[in-house]
Amino acid sequence: MADAQVIPLRAADRERPGTAAPPLPDEPVWQDTVMDVLAFARRRLLGDYKVDEFGFDEELTDEVFLRMLRPFYEKWFRVEVIGGHHVPGERGALVVANHSGTLPWDALMTTVALHDHHPAHRHLRMLGADLVFEMPMLGALARKAGHTLACNPDAERLLTNDELVGVWPEGFKGIGKPFKDRYKLQRFGRGGFVSAALRTGAPIVPCAIVGAEEIYPKLADIKPLARLLGIPYFPVTPFFPHLGPLGAVPLPSKWYIEFGEPIETSTYPEGAADDPMLVFGLSDQVREIIQQTLYRLLSQRTNVFLG
Repeated sequence: MADAQVIPLRAADRERPGTAAPPLPDEPVWQDTVMDVLAFARRRLLGDYKVDEFGFDEELTDEVFLRMLRPFYEKWFRVEVIGGHHVPGERGALVVANHSGTLPWDALMTTVALHDHHPAHRHLRMLGADLVFEMPMLGALARKAGHTLACNPDAERLLTNDELVGVWPEGFKGIGKPFKDRYKLQRFGRGGFVSAALRTGAPIVPCAIVGAEEIYPKLADIKPLARLLGIPYFPVTPFFPHLGPLGAVPLPSKWYIEFGEPIETSTYPEGAADDPMLVFGLSDQVREIIQQTLYRLLSQRTNVFLG
């Protein structure tokens, strides 16, 4: 048999579909992931990272805390953000939100929303109750995540440094209220957050959160047990404490977080923060904006779990 003649392909033939050589397989991505994890661990062991005066560890927050919260935000609660453009991108501002849900998932999800869905990827520096920072493990983690005590000096220092500060003025009254009072805002205290905003000229951004009320429907409170444990309340829900640790899994309600138009405080005269009537009036204005926004969002919602 005669040898077959090899005819080289023309350039046009080489460019036609089906004639090109198959592409090389992609390099495995797990190698890059492993290298990133090892580099992160090396920096942590060598102390090659920065913290600010409050103990905020930005790298740890981005690489650990936010990564842990993101699946809950995206897959479990399926949070939708509305009006994120109202939050300033660079200057200091005070985000004021309603509080609910028995455990503070609303604060954590708001943190993810502002980091992942704001053009400037802002970190929310939350003002927390004394109880948070008195707990050994939780207090240290809260400091690492950039949060501090709910007091005016700390709030004013953060705002002066152009940080985005978050406050939940209802406190334990809001987060621990019974399910029958859901989406009814509790009293905002003495309006200390307004004084901090007035002294620094920072805008106040009202924030309404719908969905958190349904994650742990609080049916009762075992007060003697709460006093024994030194906590504000010991909740009874349809699943806790009956199902033990399994009852601590939040229900997958559909969430909406809406940021309203900022209320400017820089136009007020010097010393306005010392006027109790002005402080009370502004506090009441913010509370009313949040309450009306909650009512509007609830009227548009057709299903607790589907939105």
